Amino acid sequence: MTRFRLTPTATQEQLLLTHCAHARYVWNLAVEQQSWWTRRRGKAPNFAQQSRQLTEARAEVEWLRAGSVTVQQQALRDFDQAMRNFFGGTHRKPTWRKAGQHEGFRIVAVSPEHVRRLSRNVGEVFVPKVGWVRFRWSRPAASAKSYRVTRDRSGRWHVAFATMLPGPVMAPGTGEMVGVDRGVAVSTALSTGELLRCPGLRPKEAERLLRLQRRLAKAKRGSNRRAGLKLRIAKIKGAQSDRRKDWVEKTSTDLARRFDVIRFEDLRIDDMTKSAKGTVEKPGVNVRQKAGLNRGILSNGWGLLLQRTIDKAPGRVELVNPAYTSQTCNRCKAVDAKSRKSQAHFACTTCGHRDHADVNAARNIATAAGHAVAARGGVRLREPANREPQLAALA
Repeated sequence: MTRFRLTPTATQEQLLLTHCAHARYVWNLAVEQQSWWTRRRGKAPNFAQQSRQLTEARAEVEWLRAGSVTVQQQALRDFDQAMRNFFGGTHRKPTWRKAGQHEGFRIVAVSPEHVRRLSRNVGEVFVPKVGWVRFRWSRPAASAKSYRVTRDRSGRWHVAFATMLPGPVMAPGTGEMVGVDRGVAVSTALSTGELLRCPGLRPKEAERLLRLQRRLAKAKRGSNRRAGLKLRIAKIKGAQSDRRKDWVEKTSTDLARRFDVIRFEDLRIDDMTKSAKGTVEKPGVNVRQKAGLNRGILSNGWGLLLQRTIDKAPGRVELVNPAYTSQTCNRCKAVDAKSRKSQAHFACTTCGHRDHADVNAARNIATAAGHAVAARGGVRLREPANREPQLAALA
């Protein structure tokens, strides 16, 4: 999948938003219909039956009839594929799409004439009932049979062409092995002694984000002021997300190119980032501290780094039991919680060996040969939610 930044005009943006609303409306109707039949233990309508129902709805509802039937029918096809993925055990059950969060639609059967290049950095894609929409041609793009137009929370439009994924990165063949320890203060520590940090917000950006969040807490719900504040916050967080994804791509590629075997801790990130709020009967403790820890874990892209490394080095990534890796001395193998003096300092109480705590843990991960389990290539470590169509199924 190759993604580019769309630059629609104001009129085109309104038409694209209408397409998104139609696709979301049809998808949610299909979700509601599926849920209704499931509760009654009946057989839900298939794609052909839903298409006939859509034709009847378009004849009765002017708002739907004014939209593109291609966009609306494709939303039903995407839902049908999502249900197939759910029954196949690769994804979770399709869920609702929300306005402002899941804005997008897909077009298939794209001919080469529907995408054209105007200059070195500018291209155009033809969207039904919208016309030619320009996008920034920032990378080589192969011909595709479908594309998806999306709008993120910060108001940026993107077009993603469904193309064949690049092949895995070839192993260097040197026999080198590396252990990877993931943390909060240090995003990734390697057994080679390297400390890698995921870029986050700059100090002024963090200060601006905090100020906007405080203003948002005081803004009236449903007001234009609150909507403007949410958009400004989304732009800051969007920049942070872009930097994190860029860092993950570069780091995973570097690991796949340099090492034959890459070992990670088998961390249950979903369980580690659960809220400590608790219930009214059993309220949690240290809720604010736990929330800060959760933000730190998620902002370092632990799960994304592992998944992208598996994608680029299939069969060469192994998962290691994380128990006692941070308390074990890599030199004498003595286990003592007191050996870890602080977040960054490790001093063995048995042999006196000193090292950076995260590097020591990474070396324990690298040498855990008898406890490593091969990660399953091609299978997501966490089943993604089915709110978006699965482009891989189109190949």
